[in-house]
Amino acid sequence: MIVFDKLWVTMKEKGISQYKLIKEYHISTGQLDRLRKNGNVSTYTLNQLCRIIGCSLEDIAEYKPDQE
Repeated sequence: MIVFDKLWVTMKEKGISQYKLIKEYHISTGQLDRLRKNGNVSTYTLNQLCRIIGCSLEDIAEYKPDQE
């Protein structure tokens, strides 16, 4: 399972709020909701977030094996 827990930490470190993503960079609230719920997001969205935040993919996403 891919989780986005690191995204929120990285955003805080870089001083970028969800409000700023919505208003200045036109990231939809639906995309942010999917990220909060560790849902499906496109590679385009991940690329945009890395570009906006100025980070690499491993700074915002992490793979965690399913616990069975």
